[in-house]
Amino acid sequence: MAFPTRSRALAVLPAVVLLGTAALAGCADPGASAAGNPSGGAQTTAARNGVVYNTSPDQQRIRAEKDAALAAKVPALIGKDGKLTVATTAGSIPLSFHATDDKTPIGSELDIAQLVADKLGLELDVRVTSWENWPLKTQSGDFEAVFSNVGVNKDRVKLFDFATYRAAYMGFEAKKSATYDIKGADDISGLKVSVGSGTNQEKILLAWNKELESKGKAPATLQYYSSDADTILALSSGRTDLNIAPYPSTVYRENTRDDLKVVGKVNAGWPSETLVAATTLRGNGLAPVISEALNSVIKDGSYGKILERWGLSEEALPESKTITEENFAATQATPSATPSGKAS
Repeated sequence: MAFPTRSRALAVLPAVVLLGTAALAGCADPGASAAGNPSGGAQTTAARNGVVYNTSPDQQRIRAEKDAALAAKVPALIGKDGKLTVATTAGSIPLSFHATDDKTPIGSELDIAQLVADKLGLELDVRVTSWENWPLKTQSGDFEAVFSNVGVNKDRVKLFDFATYRAAYMGFEAKKSATYDIKGADDISGLKVSVGSGTNQEKILLAWNKELESKGKAPATLQYYSSDADTILALSSGRTDLNIAPYPSTVYRENTRDDLKVVGKVNAGWPSETLVAATTLRGNGLAPVISEALNSVIKDGSYGKILERWGLSEEALPESKTITEENFAATQATPSATPSGKAS
């Protein structure tokens, strides 16, 4: 993605610098981790939204049966070792994060990847990687698919194919006492907003600031931190006014902490719409097979159970679609003024 050239106010803490592949890798918040998780080393967290989050290594995942017809469609070069090698960043509760043992990657992204692997008759082989490295390692063949809250955009379809499986929203969060209602550029004028560098949400904020400046209004000051723990500390202490991060993560914090709340929601592909998708190397034939596997688990209900398990039912899709460079333009739509779903 090409971002406008302009100076950006930096927080006192070190800025995150994502080089080279940032435009490809930046979908969500690469540092949106379990910061502020009040459960500490607890195995479960009972949230106000009624979800009991299991954060232990023992996930007892929902599983699916092998579909022989689908398994036969897996490209030979991918299926020959009997594994589906999946990359994830393990940095965002409840999507993909480390369990209480600090080493086992868990979350909704991996639960969905497990269903896909099961349907294709493959063993799930999870590899944790840094956010900025998944594009190059997928291109090199180290990873066969990426399940890590990756959104489809015009830059990525030049190199990758996609199998959609979840809606893609960003949430604005603030202190519980705040009165913000963030719906567009005017609502962030003059505020200090923390954001991940090289992400879709940064792209949105830069566009909103350009709009504010064209109206003669004060832009937001964007602040960058080296970790999510630092980001949330800055927000809770009042050093920033807002944080923008993947919507599921902001909802998780709202429901497991006493000091933060969601104050706005925007489609991650603003001003168009986008979806979260399994990401595969362009043209290798795997994405359509993953889409078929996803549609199978959507139909049998196991997909819905996983989203319910992690409090993500609001972001369920009725069907998975394969998106490539060839059909990308046809999949784009202008989002409604008010995104669907409640920010709570």
